Amino acid sequence: MTSKHSEETNSILSEEMKTKLSEEIKVEAQRLGFFACGIAQATAVDPDTAAEVKRWLNKGGYAEMNYMNNHTDKRLDPRLLMPGLKSIVCVALNYAPEQRIPQTEFQLAGYAYGQDYHDVVKNKLRQLAATFGFQPYTEPAGSHTPAVPTPQTTPNPSALIPPPLPPQFRVFCDSAPILERYWAVKAGLGWTGRNHQLIIPNAGSMFVLGELFLDIPLTYDQPLPNRCGSCHRCIDACPTGALGTWNSPTADHLHPFDAVRCLSYQTIENRGTLSTDIAAAMGNTIYGCDKCQTACPWNRFASPTNIAELRPRPELLAMTREKWLHLSEEDYQKLFKGSAVKRAKYSGLMRNITAVNNQEKDKEQPSE
Repeated sequence: MTSKHSEETNSILSEEMKTKLSEEIKVEAQRLGFFACGIAQATAVDPDTAAEVKRWLNKGGYAEMNYMNNHTDKRLDPRLLMPGLKSIVCVALNYAPEQRIPQTEFQLAGYAYGQDYHDVVKNKLRQLAATFGFQPYTEPAGSHTPAVPTPQTTPNPSALIPPPLPPQFRVFCDSAPILERYWAVKAGLGWTGRNHQLIIPNAGSMFVLGELFLDIPLTYDQPLPNRCGSCHRCIDACPTGALGTWNSPTADHLHPFDAVRCLSYQTIENRGTLSTDIAAAMGNTIYGCDKCQTACPWNRFASPTNIAELRPRPELLAMTREKWLHLSEEDYQKLFKGSAVKRAKYSGLMRNITAVNNQEKDKEQPSE
């Protein structure tokens, strides 16, 4: 699990240097637009979490997202993704829309308003790594003496020890078998709410997460206490019961998430037909679902994103029901170029639109 490279790194970085570098990483992350940044020590996940993940997988809680049942060993120990891994820099990027689609029109999840968040987060993480002279991880990593990193803007780089080669990194954003919320909690960003979202104090849960893996030791943050208290508004708001029920035996803990019932899964990942119950639960939402988030009291503190790439595009805000119903595949490609919505594919989105439209027609018909 360790390498000569990482062992040499440990001997080079003093505690003072670790603290200084850790703070500089957080400052630079904020400059790049990340709302929050924390650092966790890379280890295997704790036994209780590992057991819960295995139980969830064994029960098939991932529905047809079979990739979630792959590489469980790496999911439970991120060090297997990068030999010599020492530190996980966790970041959160705000996607809360400044302006939403009018409620009278078909709705999309808030994160789908702008460009694909996967690309946005990973590009910013690469910028963060480049600022400190980190180098992309390569296999095999080889053995070399790592550099003591410093931002390119550091006024006095000569004060740092000049080594032959710099530390290595990998970046992720919902793109590898990583328990992202688990590590964000370990890094002190917030806590996992009963809606299974990371909740950042006085900011809410409308964030996408990313990770910067580094093979150098840093100064690590401490987890925050869970502040959901007895609140269960998210559970009550879920139209399909994907979050369980409040009067269940596990009400005081995190209820196992049922992906099959989740509207986000059904409208994005499900490639088959939608059941009548699911179609009825969708309301006027044609992609994703924000109901458990909009119900969360912490999201009253949410502020609009300042990330240009995640802001709503005017052409999306201008979409009407008539335009959605007659959306051609060519127009779909233009409207969602570089968007996460393409995950559902044109056929999936039109299936969702048809299901919602048919439900609304049925409601308009007088009962006999």
